[in-house]
Amino acid sequence: QVHLVESGGGLVQAGGSLRLSCAASGRTFSGYAMAWFRQAPGKERDFVAAISSDENTVYYADFVEGRFTISRDNAKNTLYLQMNSLKPEDTAVYYCAARNSWRVTTAKRDYNDWGQGTQVTVSS
Repeated sequence: QVHLVESGGGLVQAGGSLRLSCAASGRTFSGYAMAWFRQAPGKERDFVAAISSDENTVYYADFVEGRFTISRDNAKNTLYLQMNSLKPEDTAVYYCAARNSWRVTTAKRDYNDWGQGTQVTVSS
């Protein structure tokens, strides 16, 4: 099991940027595929982005449209999500998730460990 703690959320105006971080502890972070999901009030938790353990494979949800970048620093046991050109519809709680496999997927059910989430609010 890996323990995950997100940070970096906050209130930003539309068009602004935020960088989310997810600090991991426990098992070997470098062996885990990692992902970001988000959940808006009253909605399902949706996939945002994912990265394989070796950083060679990344996936993004269609709504990202080139605005977000997922990355990881295995030496620091940290996952990142750089979010630019934010829109009000990006408002949600953002969660990082870990999968005990090198292979990355976009399905929630494939991820074993989750953080507590960090709130992102984008004002219009």
